[in-house]
Amino acid sequence: MSFNSLGLSEALLKAIAKQGYTTPSPIQQKAIPRILEGKDVLASAQTGTGKTAGFTLPMLQRLAQEKQLRQRPIRALVLTPTRELAAQVYDNVKSYSEFLDIRSAVIFGGVNQRPQVSTLRNGVDVLIATPGRLLDLQNQGLLSLSKVEILVLDEADRMLDMGFLRDIKKIISSLPNRRQNLLFSATFSKEIKNLANDFLHHPVMVEATPENTTVDAIEQKVYRVAKDLKTGLIIKLIAEGNWQQVLVFTRTKHGANKLCKKMDQAGISAAAIHGNKTQGARTKALSGFKNNSIRVLVATDIAARGLDIPLLPHVINFELPNIAEDYVHRIGRTGRAGASGEAISLVSADETSYLKDIEKLVDLKIPVEIVEGFEPDPNASTEPIKQGQGGRGNRSNKSEGNTKPKSNSGQRTSASKPKRNRNRNRNRNRGNDSRN
Repeated sequence: MSFNSLGLSEALLKAIAKQGYTTPSPIQQKAIPRILEGKDVLASAQTGTGKTAGFTLPMLQRLAQEKQLRQRPIRALVLTPTRELAAQVYDNVKSYSEFLDIRSAVIFGGVNQRPQVSTLRNGVDVLIATPGRLLDLQNQGLLSLSKVEILVLDEADRMLDMGFLRDIKKIISSLPNRRQNLLFSATFSKEIKNLANDFLHHPVMVEATPENTTVDAIEQKVYRVAKDLKTGLIIKLIAEGNWQQVLVFTRTKHGANKLCKKMDQAGISAAAIHGNKTQGARTKALSGFKNNSIRVLVATDIAARGLDIPLLPHVINFELPNIAEDYVHRIGRTGRAGASGEAISLVSADETSYLKDIEKLVDLKIPVEIVEGFEPDPNASTEPIKQGQGGRGNRSNKSEGNTKPKSNSGQRTSASKPKRNRNRNRNRNRGNDSRN
């Protein structure tokens, strides 16, 4: 099947060809025609399979077919959980709308709002946003959602993980009742299905792959290792393998910074990306990683989705996530668009139960190796890491989409503040990564 058979316009086909794509992915084949029909869609596909183009292309076509309003109000709204993903979606929208009379903009926290507001005042057809900054500008009366025709929730499961449910519902309540709704997610969890029932109207369910499967092109491997020997082992693997582009996941921000320092001391260029980094620092680190001036990017789970790095060969879990689904999202940064990739996990004794959960989820017994000199500690406890010691990782990094990324209070900067008891409950559920 080719893109020509999906009913897309010549302008979009020209843009697709310019990007070098010829054959739509399974999720694109299934989702694009239904979206062009105006249907509400609940779509699930594993990360790296082209979900963004799956909703961007038909969304742009539907907008281009409608009569352009003089003031160019926001007619399509795409919500994403993180700044990096918002920027990636924006780049896709710009590329695919190159030959259309469509204006787009992206807004997220962590940067000055003035340039964003200036762009909005000039008129925008498609707005990509994180929930925090969107609500801030809306509460200031700086944007209106009264003309939105299409709503897209991208990586909806991650938004729920990060505590955005209340924000999402508040945003939806300000939209017109008549609109097309598209919900894209890597998983069909119970929470996602409940959210879909709340605002999708007779949705078409589209699923390109079995739930929570991992990409076949990814070679997965586990190294059993003593916890205090992990740093030495990862440096050995990268140096001796001469790996030039490696994405490494840690459970905490402090752990990411510490590992970067050790990498640099070993002569391996590295940079960290997490919620305590300014947007400028995050952008610089990601840019350096993409252009190969930085060999290793060390990230917390903020980067598990939204990083579009072509042909990324290696992903390493320096620490396993304690939420099995996050493993799927992490390793999905490699093996994208049909390319092969390698996903390595360094597993200490206290992560044994996490590994079992992951293998059960992906229905795979992951091969195990032990490197001489870096053997696991036979006397170490297999009890999982306790709460407050990195146990919940990044599950509630809500600040990633807000205007104050270093805030741990859970409160937004807008005049409308949540009730105190709700903040207390939210903070109680935050993990070590949100506090460091």
